[in-house]
Amino acid sequence: MTVLRIDHVQFSIPPGGEAEARRFYVEVLGFHEVPKPEAMRARGGMWFAEGIHLGLEPDMKPLVKAHAALVVDDLAAIEARLAAAGVTFTEAHDQPGVRRGHIRDPFGNRIELVAG
Repeated sequence: MTVLRIDHVQFSIPPGGEAEARRFYVEVLGFHEVPKPEAMRARGGMWFAEGIHLGLEPDMKPLVKAHAALVVDDLAAIEARLAAAGVTFTEAHDQPGVRRGHIRDPFGNRIELVAG
């Protein structure tokens, strides 16, 4: 088997967290929400064109170590948006030649941002 690409990554959010998720993923990160297929809409949650899916989980626990790593075209611009929104970006310096760092979504899920 050869993996051609990753289609998406799913994070859990608590039920009722959709509005807060939209503020973070759409307004802060600039993601684009896409409609879930009709058969899946009753489950709640949301999908973003950038390959992140959010699913509702009643007893959700945030991903503390596990994470998605997203390569972005303008890390400095995203850092500025994060700072303006009060989101902490923790830069990582352990990979020479790679500019990257981590953030947490409003639910505590870890996301890595890598300069492309």
